[in-house]
Amino acid sequence: MTPTEANAPVLKLQDIHKMFSGITAIENFSLEVHPGEIVALVGDNGAGKSTLIKIISGVHSPTSGTISIEGETVTMSNATMARSHGIEVVYQDLALADQQSVYMNMFLGREPVNGFGLLDRRRMIAETDKLVKELDVRIPSAHATIRDLSGGQRQGVAIARATHWASKLILLDEPTAALGVAETAKVEEIVLSLKRRNIGVLIISHSLDQVFRLSDRICVLRRGKQIGVRETAKTDKNEIIAMITGLQQQ
Repeated sequence: MTPTEANAPVLKLQDIHKMFSGITAIENFSLEVHPGEIVALVGDNGAGKSTLIKIISGVHSPTSGTISIEGETVTMSNATMARSHGIEVVYQDLALADQQSVYMNMFLGREPVNGFGLLDRRRMIAETDKLVKELDVRIPSAHATIRDLSGGQRQGVAIARATHWASKLILLDEPTAALGVAETAKVEEIVLSLKRRNIGVLIISHSLDQVFRLSDRICVLRRGKQIGVRETAKTDKNEIIAMITGLQQQ
């Protein structure tokens, strides 16, 4: 791999525009996310953050603009297409099957079968055990039922599942919104571990404290418009708040 390829963004959005019934939801949005980089997407409710995540993950198609993965322009016509490009999403509702075990959730919809056409449970359990140990997701076992886990443990399972399948990019929509302090800290550790695995991360968070702890860059949206992108180490909360609200901080 050449130095140029090594530094190529895993995701590049160019002039993304999205309209719903004649109303502009996203206007001329451009952003790059590089491998091993955490970019935070911030803005008030209704700013367009979740719409952007859904465009990247194939839930919505952009009205205009281009999406590129590792330099290749792609069409994200559905969620399966996004997954085929190594992109996984963790939504606020987690999309876990409460009645199923952790290992079944890890492979939900993508269950491997053995030579007899039966579910390869041994492989699923082994791979689940390996991944939760690598990410230090503290669950009783791969056999544990999702409904018996705490909020933080469930979030850890959802992120572990995304990590298992994502080769390039993980999108996180408010991953700790419903968690307490200790569980939030644990999930943040897992997010940082994704960075060490050289996976790009685009995270929506309402917590500026969290944004400054985790991110390399911060992208601000207001009413569907991209206000600006700042390197986290070269900005502060006052500037970001001013960008979010449009009000100059005193």
